[in-house]
Amino acid sequence: MAIKKILVPVDGSVNGCKAVDEAIELASRCKAKMDFVYVASEINKDIPSHLVFDRIWEKLPADIKAEKHVETGAIHKAILKVAAAENSDMIVMGSRGLGLLKGAVLGSVSQKVIEESKIPVMVIK
Repeated sequence: MAIKKILVPVDGSVNGCKAVDEAIELASRCKAKMDFVYVASEINKDIPSHLVFDRIWEKLPADIKAEKHVETGAIHKAILKVAAAENSDMIVMGSRGLGLLKGAVLGSVSQKVIEESKIPVMVIK
């Protein structure tokens, strides 16, 4: 399978940043386009999307085409919606975003994405 388009959900977390770095490396090797999706929610309301995107664009190589997407609603559903709309070949995401307690209470977004995704999902720890 050729990887032409990679979707990366971002939230400003440490694992999210690791996923961005891995996805950029993969996109460079595959000459793939990238889509970054930030899902605004109660959990990350203190981290504005433009700050997250600004940090990503600082490290994005000039030869990689990328787009930003901001969504709301159930996080895993928003990720899958963007993946379908953008015809993504793969999703690269962090294993857990904003802390163990919140993750345990809310259920793991990455687990839900893995279960419902029709395309490969790479989870970065």
